Amino acid sequence: MMAVPSSRTPLVAPLGAPLVAMVGGGQLARMTHQAAIALGQNLRVLATSADESAAQVTPNVVIGSHTDIDDLRRVAAGAQVLTFDHEHVPNELLEKLVAEGVNVAPPPQALVHAQNKLVMRQKLAALGAPVPRYTGIERLDDLRCLDAFAGQVDAPLVVKAVRGGYDGRGVRMARNVADARDIARDYLTNGVAVLVEERVALRRELSALVARSPFGQGAAWPVVQTVQRDGICVQVIAPAPELTGDSAAAAQQLALRLAAELGVVGVLAVELFETTDGTLLVNELAMRPHNSGHWTMDGSRTSQFEQHLRAVLDYPLGDTGAIVPVTVMANVLGAAAPPAMSLDERLHHLFARMPDAKVHLYGKAERPGRKVGHLNFLGADGTDLQQLRERAELAAHWLSHAQWTDGWDPHAAGDDAPGARPPKREVPPPAPEGGSDVEERRMGSA
Repeated sequence: MMAVPSSRTPLVAPLGAPLVAMVGGGQLARMTHQAAIALGQNLRVLATSADESAAQVTPNVVIGSHTDIDDLRRVAAGAQVLTFDHEHVPNELLEKLVAEGVNVAPPPQALVHAQNKLVMRQKLAALGAPVPRYTGIERLDDLRCLDAFAGQVDAPLVVKAVRGGYDGRGVRMARNVADARDIARDYLTNGVAVLVEERVALRRELSALVARSPFGQGAAWPVVQTVQRDGICVQVIAPAPELTGDSAAAAQQLALRLAAELGVVGVLAVELFETTDGTLLVNELAMRPHNSGHWTMDGSRTSQFEQHLRAVLDYPLGDTGAIVPVTVMANVLGAAAPPAMSLDERLHHLFARMPDAKVHLYGKAERPGRKVGHLNFLGADGTDLQQLRERAELAAHWLSHAQWTDGWDPHAAGDDAPGARPPKREVPPPAPEGGSDVEERRMGSA
């Protein structure tokens, strides 16, 4: 029976157990709750409703809004630290909480760089971090600056809303300068400032995930490649294939330096562009557990969710080493129409074909393009990366659509078919009275 979250009286943590408050009740809070259980901690979440992903599994829930100061006070009451599963809390409210003595991690002066793309670009440029060429436009009267900027970069343009937006939302690829002007005007007319930047010659997208504690300890996971489709991450490969050791080290050092310079506490994801000439440019920052780090749940010695808790509580950070040569993560995205087959039945069939799949479902209703879960596939020495990626994509599509895109039919497959259910093993007959020497040795070693 699911616990009924209270909108008035948050639960108190057991005596001696650290209490962490997290704003947001989505899948990131849900998976952070899983890590908190293992560490003997108590996670309280601020969710908008009792059926949100995290609210389904943790009994310590406050129902409310991240834009209401009283709700934020209630979720933070008695907690050692207040942290986030999204960046949408108004900064002025967080500053009020800090003034009232609440330990906010990451602090508002750091979090603003994940909330406002223009503030981020300006700060990174001041720190000498590599970023695409850009200009900020905050008023309609300044729209003429766009033409001047276009003349300087002589490249296709991207127009981004300065605030909000994720998974491709708030990002528009302009066909030409006139189109960029129209897109910017639409945003500005609605009171949304824009960031206009060059569209770089992109080879691929990478992510450098790190964590930092208040003590100043930092830890970096292997740099990963993220695969995007329609602006949404569909797959992550850890570590990024064919990334030179020097480039990987440079990305990790950049991420650790930014975490220190910005005063980040917790997990920081630095999303990177790798250009066709091998240059690394910072695209965006996220100061929380991140989709590009879901592979760490099964492929790393310390998951990003455990590490985030360690960091915000100022514990020594965990080992970020990979436990296998390669891990592929695939997001499960809602189909255009939910299949007639239940998700539980789809899971049953998936396990019959791919028993090595590590599945993480979020308890979310299926909607087109919505992230409802992810899978991790671990590869050993000698694993064919392309085959591992194909298996991950097959599995993710099956869970979202109830269709095997390779035409595999579980009813037609025999025991020798790839992915078929392993044959049942017959129970051996009882040993003769007294048993054999082998049997006695086996039983003696149990």
